[in-house]
Amino acid sequence: MNTYDHIIVGSGINALVAAAMLGKRGRKVLVLERNDRIGGCIRTEEITAPGFVHDVMATTFVLFITSPAYAALAKDLGARGLQFSHSPTPTGVLTPDGRSVVFRMDRAANIATFDALAAGDGAAYARDLDRMGGDLPLIFSLLGGQLWSRDTLKLVGKEAWRRGLRPFAAFFGEALATARGWLEQGYASPMFHALFAPWVLHCGLGPESAYSAQMAKVIAFAVEAAGCPIVTGGAQNLLNAFEKLITDQGGEIRTGADVASILRDRTGKAAAQGVLLADGSKIFARHGVIASVTPTQLYNRLLAGTHVPQEVSDGVRGYRYGKGNMQIHYALSAPPQWPSADLGNVALLHLTPGLDGVSRAANECERGMLPAVPTICVGQPASLDPSRCPPGQSILWLQLPETPRHIKGDAAGQLEVPADGQWTEALREAYAGRVEAILASHIPNFRQTVLARRCYSPADLAAMNMNLVGGDPYGGYCGLDQFFIWRPLKGSSNHATHVPKLYHIGASTHPGPGLGGMSGFLLAKAIG
Repeated sequence: MNTYDHIIVGSGINALVAAAMLGKRGRKVLVLERNDRIGGCIRTEEITAPGFVHDVMATTFVLFITSPAYAALAKDLGARGLQFSHSPTPTGVLTPDGRSVVFRMDRAANIATFDALAAGDGAAYARDLDRMGGDLPLIFSLLGGQLWSRDTLKLVGKEAWRRGLRPFAAFFGEALATARGWLEQGYASPMFHALFAPWVLHCGLGPESAYSAQMAKVIAFAVEAAGCPIVTGGAQNLLNAFEKLITDQGGEIRTGADVASILRDRTGKAAAQGVLLADGSKIFARHGVIASVTPTQLYNRLLAGTHVPQEVSDGVRGYRYGKGNMQIHYALSAPPQWPSADLGNVALLHLTPGLDGVSRAANECERGMLPAVPTICVGQPASLDPSRCPPGQSILWLQLPETPRHIKGDAAGQLEVPADGQWTEALREAYAGRVEAILASHIPNFRQTVLARRCYSPADLAAMNMNLVGGDPYGGYCGLDQFFIWRPLKGSSNHATHVPKLYHIGASTHPGPGLGGMSGFLLAKAIG
C-alpha cells in the first residue's frame, strides 16, 4: 500500500515549511502539486528575454527571514544553496511632483530624515517604534501564534495582569486604529504619509481599514530591521533548497498530481485517511492530510459530496475574496534614471500621489473600477542582485495591488471595459499602458530602454494558481471580520477542520497571507 505519515496538498510556502518541519521530526511526507512546478506564488522564469530572470509573482522575503520558520530551517536551507541579497535602502516613495523619501535600515538615519520633513516627525517615529519594540512579544504572538492555545491564553493573561485591565483594553483599541488616523494625527509631513500608506496594501488592507495602523507599524519595524531581501539568483532557488531538504529527509514531492478528493475511513469518525488523485489512484496517510488551499477549494471540491456541518457550509458560502493583483515585468537595456540617484538602489519603491491617492485607488478598486492613478510598487531586483540580468542592463518588477477582480468600469473614463467585466488581453495591455505612462513621467528615457514587457492580469494569475481566486493573492479578504480568530471561518479553531486528521493551512488561514510560512510552521509544531 502506498502510505505516508502525512500528505500535503499544494506546494506553496506554507506547505513546504510544513513538509520540512515534519521531515525534521522523522515523519515521511508526500507533497502533491497539481501544476508542473512547485511553489504556489513563488515562481521564477525568463519571461521577457533570455538572461533576464524575473520573479513572476512574489519577490520580497522579509516576512520569511524574520519568521520562526526561517529560524528553524535557515541552516538546512543555507546548506542547500539558499542565499539572500539585500539593500540598505529597502523602501521609498516617489510622488508625481518629483519629491521622494528613502527609508533605510538605520534608525538614526530615518529619524533624521523624518525630522527634516517636518519638525517632530522623527521623534514621533522613534516613540512609535520604541513602543512597538516593547509590545513585540504580544503582537507577534497574536499575529503569528496559535490563537486558540494555552500559551496564547497565558500570555494574554500575563499581559493583562502586568499592564492592568484598562490599559490592556486601551492597547487593543489602539491596535484597531486605521492607518489614516495614525498618519494624519501623528505626523505632520505628507511625505511621511505617502511613504507608509502604500504598505498597508501589501497586507490586503486599505488606509481606512481597521488595524491597518498596527500593520504599518509592524512593517516599518520589520523592514528597518531586516530590509526587503530577495533570493539571490531568483526565488526558484528557495524552492530548490526546500525540495532538496524535503527529499534529503526522506520526503517526496510530486508535480502534475491533481488531488480530486479527500479519502475518509468508514468508522464513525470518518477521519481523513488519504487522497484520491484525478487519475484514479489512491494514496494513504497514517497521521493526516494537510490541505494548503482556499476554503472554497477545500470544502466545495476536495470534500464535495460529503456531509459538512451547517455552520461550516454557511461559513464557506460567506467567505469573501479581496482585491485582485496585477504584475508587470520589464527587461531594460539600462538601469532606470530616477530623478534622485539614491532611488536606484531602493529595493521596493512606491509611486503614489500620497495618502489620499492610495485611499482613492483602493476605494476605486473595491468598487470594481480600474484606478485612475494606481499605486505602483516597483521592485528593482537587479540593483540588489546583478545576476538577474546581463551586465549594464536591468529588470523591473511591478505590482499593482489595487486591481479589481471583476471590472465594472474605468475610473479615468478612458478604457473600454468588456460588458461581462472579465479581463481580456487588450484591456490588460491598455491598463499596463497607463502604468507605463506614469513610469515614463518619472524616467525620461524609460521607453527608449524598454527591451520587453510582460504583463499578468488578475485572470492570468488565477489561471496559474487556482488558490488566487480572481487574482486575489492574499487567500481572501483580510478585513477584521475575516482575520485572526475568524480566519478562515467564524468557527475555525487554529488549523483543524470538522474532519478528524484533516488540517487546513495557507494564506486563507491564520496568520494570513505573506511569505512567512507561519501556518505551515504552526501546524507542524502542533502535530509533528
